[in-house]
Amino acid sequence: MIELYQAQDRVEAQMLKDFLSQQGVEVVILNDLLSGAAGGVPANIYPTLWLLENQDFEKAKQLAEQFFSQSLSSQEPWHCKICGERIDAGFEVCWNCGTPGPNQNNKE
Repeated sequence: MIELYQAQDRVEAQMLKDFLSQQGVEVVILNDLLSGAAGGVPANIYPTLWLLENQDFEKAKQLAEQFFSQSLSSQEPWHCKICGERIDAGFEVCWNCGTPGPNQNNKE
């Protein structure tokens, strides 16, 4: 195993993990719950993504850069074509019914 990235919080760690998993890169999150215990321990404990396969490091590093370079400001909210729910920019799946967003069709 090799360390890839130290996230700001649990949400960022999970979003990056999900993105990498979609690209075929297996990672685990360590220290995920330790930041919640920061009252009695040093506050610099953050969730960290670790690669399961060392040979995936370069690919994962490039994918992480791609993930962080995607600007949410260039995306717009969208409406689900099935249930009509308004979905905020950056989300790829309807939270209400699970329908893939309009940009998901371009990835397949």
